Amino acid sequence: MDKQNPGHDNRISLPHNSVAWSPCMIGDNLSHGNDCSIGSLAHIGRDVSMGDGCRIQGGAYIADGCMLGDFVFIGPNATLLNDKYPPSGDSKYWSPAKIGNNGVIGGGATVIAGCVVGINAVLGAGSVLTKNLPEDEVWAGNPAKFMMSREQYDSKREVC
Repeated sequence: MDKQNPGHDNRISLPHNSVAWSPCMIGDNLSHGNDCSIGSLAHIGRDVSMGDGCRIQGGAYIADGCMLGDFVFIGPNATLLNDKYPPSGDSKYWSPAKIGNNGVIGGGATVIAGCVVGINAVLGAGSVLTKNLPEDEVWAGNPAKFMMSREQYDSKREVC
């Protein structure tokens, strides 16, 4: 029995001290680092790579081939795409999203295929990223645009 959820046996132990919470979908050839967590109802596509310490919240959708660096946070119901002109039906045309180390994707945000989220960058909740997000910047909106530096963002988090 799971101590965090008495009466529910929904913990799925993964290699490298990682965990997933059922029900969720994990595609073939997932490569993940140490201490990762995949939330309930998340969809992790085939050939996805995740670094150490990644946190994927419930309901997130990560398309085939997407790449996440170390300590990436993907908020609930966020979407990372791989196909700019769906349905291409052929993976040779795909351009999976890439999230750099310490990247944050807010809940309900969408990262369009081919976009790269830089190291320490943040995409705000509900935003749609249509071009690359530079490192150490915070973007939000639809389409997402620059809001502040990561340093400013972190200083706001400290007062909460």
